[in-house]
Amino acid sequence: MEEVWKRLGNLLTIKSIVTLALTAVFAWLTCAGQVSADQFLTVFTVVVAFYFGTQAERSAQKKS
Repeated sequence: MEEVWKRLGNLLTIKSIVTLALTAVFAWLTCAGQVSADQFLTVFTVVVAFYFGTQAERSAQKKS
């Protein structure tokens, strides 16, 4: 249970909040027809790749 709270706490970092907000905004813009699905996919892929890439790098540094 403690691990769950720790992971939830990690979601409240600025980077995570920005990632979630950006995803929500682009999803809304796509649904509203302001952004094409291809543009959404490109932006979403870059944001998620950056987010998870930095998380993986941080984990690797902690292990070494």
